[in-house]
Amino acid sequence: MISTEKVLEFDIIKEQLQEFAYTDKAKMMIKDLQPYMDEVELHGRLRETSEAKLLLEKEGNPPFTSLSGIDELLQVANIGGCLTAEELETVAYALTAISRLKDYLKRCKKYEIGLPYYEENLDSLDEIKEELHVKIRGGKVDDYATKLLKSLREGIDLTEIKMREKADMVLKSNKEYMSDNFTTMRNGHICIPVKKEYRSKISGSVIDKSSTGSTLFIEPTTVSKYYDDLQNLRIDEENETRRILYTLTAMLADVSDIMKNNSHTIEKLDFIFAKGKLSLSYDGVEPHINLERRIVIKSGRHPLMDKKINVPLQFRIGDGINGIVITGPNTGGKTVAIKTVALNCLLAQCGLHVACEEADICMNNAILCDIGDGQNISENLSTFSSHITNVLEILKRANKDSLVIMDEVGSGTDPTEGMGIAIAILEELRKSGALYLVTTHYPEVKNYADKYDGILNARMTFDKESLKPLYQLVIGEAGESCAFYIAQKLGMPDSMLKIAVKEAYGDKIPEDLVFEGEKDVLKKETSQSIRKKKKITNDQTEAKKFNLGDSVMVYPDKKLGIVCQTANEKGALRVQLPGKKIWINHKRVKLQVPASQLYPEDYDFSIIFDTVENRKLRHQMDRKYTEGEIIMDNN
Repeated sequence: MISTEKVLEFDIIKEQLQEFAYTDKAKMMIKDLQPYMDEVELHGRLRETSEAKLLLEKEGNPPFTSLSGIDELLQVANIGGCLTAEELETVAYALTAISRLKDYLKRCKKYEIGLPYYEENLDSLDEIKEELHVKIRGGKVDDYATKLLKSLREGIDLTEIKMREKADMVLKSNKEYMSDNFTTMRNGHICIPVKKEYRSKISGSVIDKSSTGSTLFIEPTTVSKYYDDLQNLRIDEENETRRILYTLTAMLADVSDIMKNNSHTIEKLDFIFAKGKLSLSYDGVEPHINLERRIVIKSGRHPLMDKKINVPLQFRIGDGINGIVITGPNTGGKTVAIKTVALNCLLAQCGLHVACEEADICMNNAILCDIGDGQNISENLSTFSSHITNVLEILKRANKDSLVIMDEVGSGTDPTEGMGIAIAILEELRKSGALYLVTTHYPEVKNYADKYDGILNARMTFDKESLKPLYQLVIGEAGESCAFYIAQKLGMPDSMLKIAVKEAYGDKIPEDLVFEGEKDVLKKETSQSIRKKKKITNDQTEAKKFNLGDSVMVYPDKKLGIVCQTANEKGALRVQLPGKKIWINHKRVKLQVPASQLYPEDYDFSIIFDTVENRKLRHQMDRKYTEGEIIMDNN
């Protein structure tokens, strides 16, 4: 089963998040990031993300630096080891970075939020920091670290100068015996280059010779008498240097616990601010979290898509609606829509901001996905086999606290059998109590969704003029493939369309299959067919329970309205809302107060549903005929 992270591209979100982090530990925390299952903890993580985003907007990036390797240096210090000057300088730079971070957080306390108070968990160890900066410079122990060290190094410099002066004097006074006119350093000794045949002319010790053997490198006697003094000075200088390094290392060992706490605090802050930077990258907002199995997304976007071309998504599920079935043509944006919903839900439960204008998202114990072909070559599974294997695993795990996302359910096999499988899968999802969002291209599934309360059809909009998808999700209306319409618009002859419709639907042509101009190919020849009276279904009976004037609640927007026209044969009611009248399936309407409790028995509903002008005209027409007067039906 392909992981939800990969299917929803949350792994790519994590990679982007890691790029905003400095420390290795923060990057590891991001890699291990999983949905939080505790509501209190989740609220805390979301609040941190929001506060980090605010500080980034107001004060810019905090002065983070990687503390990689500091823990290892502290381990050396704790076991009595000695850190090098370069290593101590690394610690000094880290303490400076901590000091700057503390200053940044102190400035941020004016915003009266919690995140800046992490500053109190940081200790820049100012005394040790100053000691390190004074005694270590350029990766070396500074000459002025102690008076003794300064004296010893001055003594070494003076002795080396004397030795070089003595060597130069011998060189200049014996030019005829030399193979070169400069001194050289050999094996730690200052030497002059003497021709082999003149060895006896120069008093001193042979330290080395050239590769040909023609030149001897001799340390003159006048120089060698200083050599022992120089070596003693160097030994004393090395001892003093190591004493200083040991002292500084011991100081760090004494505060190793404080340094570890500093590291942990910085890593935590690094992780939090990385989340804030990610939110800024896609203009995210903090979602509201609920435990009421409700998901509301206003102007939602896919965070990995360009905001300029990503059509905002309006989505709502819950409050009695557990399932949404999106039907319609391929390439219409169905897959992007369900991925957008699922990914934003996953972002929210991981403590990250969502790519929406506003969101109210429930916590889920699992987000279960079946998107794409998922073909598994290593296990030799076909697209359909992989799809069904994945679906069966999802159905085993799905429960009332799960969110299930399925793309093109039942696809990849014979259309008739696939349609049956799709409906069977939807039935299992309905029984599970999970929230589910499913796409399909099977038109029969629309009828299934109409049978049950708690399931709504939805469609992706399509521009019939430009023949292009508009990528907008409309909940409460079923989609259509538009294949016949597109074929007609592109010039397919009516004779071909008639054959196509006949082969596709036989005598059961869908009522929503309507072409421009009411072509003959779409009309049933009533003279050659026998129309049977439709049986009144339970569904129609339910629709008929609504009466003119009933006060109703319209879902999913939860708006109060009044029934101004009773249900038609499709089960649709006409409801008056503030400023408009709409047709809506009776399943999306809930009776609040029956008209019998609101109005007298002979109440004139035109007072509510008609304009003043229309009522006046109707009153006049009741009294006499008036030529040219028209009563307008205000939508």
